[in-house]
Amino acid sequence: MAGGSHVIALDCMGGDHGPDVVLKGAELARERYPELRFRLYGQEPAIRQVLGSTPRIAAEAEVVHVDGVVLGSDKPSQAIRRARSSSMGLAIEAVKAGEASAAVSAGNTGALMAMAKIALRTIGSIDRPALVALMPTMRSDSVVLDLGANTECDAQNLVEFAVMGAAFARSVLGLSRPKVALLNIGEEDMKGTEELKEAAAMLRSAAVDLPLDFQGFTEGNGLGKGEVDVIVTDGFSGNIALKTAEGTANLVTGLLARAYRASFRNRMGYLLSRPALRALREHLDPNNHNGAVFLGLNGVVVKSHGAANVKGFANAVCVARDLVADNIISRIAADMASFRAHLPGAAPPAGADTAG
Repeated sequence: MAGGSHVIALDCMGGDHGPDVVLKGAELARERYPELRFRLYGQEPAIRQVLGSTPRIAAEAEVVHVDGVVLGSDKPSQAIRRARSSSMGLAIEAVKAGEASAAVSAGNTGALMAMAKIALRTIGSIDRPALVALMPTMRSDSVVLDLGANTECDAQNLVEFAVMGAAFARSVLGLSRPKVALLNIGEEDMKGTEELKEAAAMLRSAAVDLPLDFQGFTEGNGLGKGEVDVIVTDGFSGNIALKTAEGTANLVTGLLARAYRASFRNRMGYLLSRPALRALREHLDPNNHNGAVFLGLNGVVVKSHGAANVKGFANAVCVARDLVADNIISRIAADMASFRAHLPGAAPPAGADTAG
């Protein structure tokens, strides 16, 4: 984009809170990245009403009126038919047309995935896109994928997810050589499905020259340890793992709240431990990790949680900006080309000298 700016297309009608959280989140993101510009898709009267309280983006943003809204109850097939008449569909089309660097929506996940895949297509060497997000751990954050886009995956899909996840970790977490592991029922090489074993073998043999460090297998109880930076699995297991982690966090905070209310002495203990509890709550707050990405597409599309607050939506916008600034699509394409070139039996690059 001219002048080093990044234009982000926003689906202003998606999510639980509509334009209010979307625009105020964009305003907050622009405090961090003043170069951001926005194209706002949705019902113009509702958007204009909020723009009065977001002066940082009001003067720069372009409002594109569209009446159609993708509802949370809509099936992907229904949303696809209304792609060119909905705020979600037009935000994605802006990326395809080069009018925006990325699109962000808090709307229907299935609809967003379906429309993005049809409009943007996958990077040439990628079979399927994957849904990736950050998960809090004992150390910092880990990248987890796939989180629900593909319920069944073969070995090749898992390998592609590993390469894409490592590229994502380098962009978002700033890691030069992220540690990557496959989620399995054990760490031993003989455990797991044939697809997992085959994927592990492919990564061990061909990932030597890639900017990632393949660690083998990790178990479910290792998700929260933070010992690896990227955890790879199929969408069925990944979605269960994510929801289990979220539920466990809620369980822990709920039990603590109940315990502190149990007696006067416990309440006094709460007063003493309040700073530590505040830090725990901040670390586990999903708004601090908001912004799932459909990796593998020829364009950046970020999914914000529908219930995200202003800070959460701002984080999703910042994720989109970071991926664009770091040329994530080119990174993935280059990494996949390098990976395939080192597979056993791979053809040499064009023009290479194959003489013995």
